[in-house]
Order: sequence, then structure tokens, then C-alpha cells
Amino acid sequence: MKKMIAEAFGTFILVFFGVGSAVLMGDHIGMLGISLAFGISIVAAAYSIGAISGAHLNPAVSLGMVTAGRMTVADFISYSIAQIGGAVIAALVVMLIATGKADYTVAANGLGQNGYGAGYLGEYTLTAALIFELVATFVFVTVILGATQEGSPAMMAGLAIGLTLAGIHLVGINVTGCFGEPCAFNRACPVCRDQSIGGSVGVHRSPPDWRRGCGHRVQGGADTRV
Repeated sequence: MKKMIAEAFGTFILVFFGVGSAVLMGDHIGMLGISLAFGISIVAAAYSIGAISGAHLNPAVSLGMVTAGRMTVADFISYSIAQIGGAVIAALVVMLIATGKADYTVAANGLGQNGYGAGYLGEYTLTAALIFELVATFVFVTVILGATQEGSPAMMAGLAIGLTLAGIHLVGINVTGCFGEPCAFNRACPVCRDQSIGGSVGVHRSPPDWRRGCGHRVQGGADTRV
């Protein structure tokens, strides 16, 4: 139970900082500021709860740990539930704050949904979106597994992971809204919907696309095979 609470809290930090910066401050801080917010959130979570649960913060990382033999399937299920719960709560908090602004509505302004194609940020195609998300997930989970393996400098792991996440956002916000893992990319949506409860970085909507979210799970599991 202690580990589940830690994962829920850590994922809350990720979504509150990341999605909150996009929804509440995106016009002021831009893509660079949003990217840094996501990276800082990982650093904060890693050094605050890492010793308790490992600070996975998303099912793709936990799945990578399962395939690497560092985690049981039962723990993976528990972690995923906790991560989704933390993301949902954070999204609700961000929404409550956002609706306190007179001219804000979820219908008109969104809650940072991800997307692709016409009308969404850089208007990249589905193929481009899939390629980016698969590569981003592969890079992110591989860095996590490498930074936390035996023999790696433990005190630097959180910083390395946070900087990697910031870098991924710098590359991909304009492509899909980011991010290369289901709990933060789809913000607490286990069935991989575009218009998920927690949102992502982009503010425009696109048709739901389960293929990208499921691609994250496939890639997360494949990372340990290289």
C-alpha cells in the first residue's frame, strides 16, 4: 500500500506540474517552459518517492520493469492502478483551477489533450505521430532502465531521467503534444483515448486514436529486448 500511495503521489506531481503548466501557463512560458516543467516534475518525484516505490509514474515504465525481471505482474497491476488514480486526481485539480478563470471552459480551451493532423499544433500525420511516440517511449524507458540498473550512479538517476523527459518534450510537443508513455501522454486513460481525463500538452482536439497509446505499451515492453 505504501508503494501504491507513493506512485499515486508521484504521478500527481507529473500531471499537476506538466499539464498544469500547459493549461494554466502555456501562453506565457511556451513549449520550452512546459518541457522544463515535465522534466522538473520527474526530478521532484524521483528524489521524493524513488526510495519507496522506484518512481515509475507510468505503466510503460512499470511494464519495462516487468520484462526486465525487476517487477512482478501483480505489482505492475497495482502500480498501474495507483498511477492512473494519481493522474486523474491531478487532472481534476488542474481543471478546478482552470475553471476559476472567467473566460475558460473545457469545451473551448480543452485540458491539454494530445492529438495530430489538421488543426493540431504542427499538423503532423498519424504516421509521424506514431514514429515519434514509439521512439520517444523507447528512449525514455531505456534511459530509466539504464540509469537505475546496478552499477549506475544512483544519485544521478533522477536528474538523468528528468532531463531526458524534458528533451523528449522539446522534440515532440509540436508533433503530438507528447508524451511517450500512457499515463502522462494519455493522462490517466487506460484504454488510450485522445481526449483523456488528464489531457496532455496540446490544446486542440483530434479524433480518438487508440493506436498510439497501445504503441507505447508495445514499445515499453520491447525496450528490455535491446
